[in-house]
Amino acid sequence: MEQRSYPKVTVVGAGNVGASTALLLMLKDLADVVMIDVAEGLAKGKALDIMHMRSNERFGPVIQGTADYADTVNSDIMVVTAGVPRKPGMTREDLLDVNAGIVSQVIDNALSYSPNAIYIFVTNPLDVMTNLAYRLSGLPKQRLMGMGGVLDTARFTYAIAEQTGANPGQIDALVIGAHGEAMLPLPRFSKVDGKPISELLDADSIDRVVENTIKGGAAVVELLQTGSAFYAPASSIVAMIESILRDDGRILSTCALLEGEYGIEGVYMCVPTLLGPEGVKEIVELDLQEEERVQLQASAASIRASVEALSV
Repeated sequence: MEQRSYPKVTVVGAGNVGASTALLLMLKDLADVVMIDVAEGLAKGKALDIMHMRSNERFGPVIQGTADYADTVNSDIMVVTAGVPRKPGMTREDLLDVNAGIVSQVIDNALSYSPNAIYIFVTNPLDVMTNLAYRLSGLPKQRLMGMGGVLDTARFTYAIAEQTGANPGQIDALVIGAHGEAMLPLPRFSKVDGKPISELLDADSIDRVVENTIKGGAAVVELLQTGSAFYAPASSIVAMIESILRDDGRILSTCALLEGEYGIEGVYMCVPTLLGPEGVKEIVELDLQEEERVQLQASAASIRASVEALSV
């Protein structure tokens, strides 16, 4: 087994998303991982289970489970998945305030041990929590971001593949905007083997692809009945981490702070970005048509309204 030094990634939350993220980081040989959870046994048990795979899978990094933030000291990347899903009888505002409290606690604890880390937020509602984290943390915008657009783009790619029969590896797709109903899939910027999907699909088919993308997460929830997606979200988180650590030049739809780009000021939302070792290296501005720009600005307005409704 190769002996080398690995970057340190902390995953906050040992639920399905957090544990799947940790597992993929191990299998892809990307980083040593600390998985932290208030349920110490859960984090330690899943970490031990993953380490029991090590001889079979031949990965080099190690993983530790803990409930003590001291173990996360000097992390290179902090991934925050901790939070609660919406439960029966809970309003959207209830969910916002509960998860806002959790995010606030995580920031206080994590920053004291890893002030120089890159922070990736996954807690829902993702755009709102990332905006809140920026306000509370004082971190530079380059080192604080949210996952969301990568997942939405993956679902868009899947929907295009299902409709065209193409291999996903041949598809370039892009989704921007809020992570949720206000997302904006961009068929005009999406191609199969270099050909715009408008040359391969009629308008009705494209509409179906867009609808299936927007409803992709809800479709998983409906089928599972007891939870929400975790494999694809974890894969999306790891795609971002890989791009950061390897500085591979990929353009990923990341929840990043807009300061005038697309005519939007002071809001975190998903846009094409170039990631690297310092975090967000560049926001890529697409030449949007007027209708697309209006939709994106409406998406930003919905995020801003939710952020302003927070009591934290």
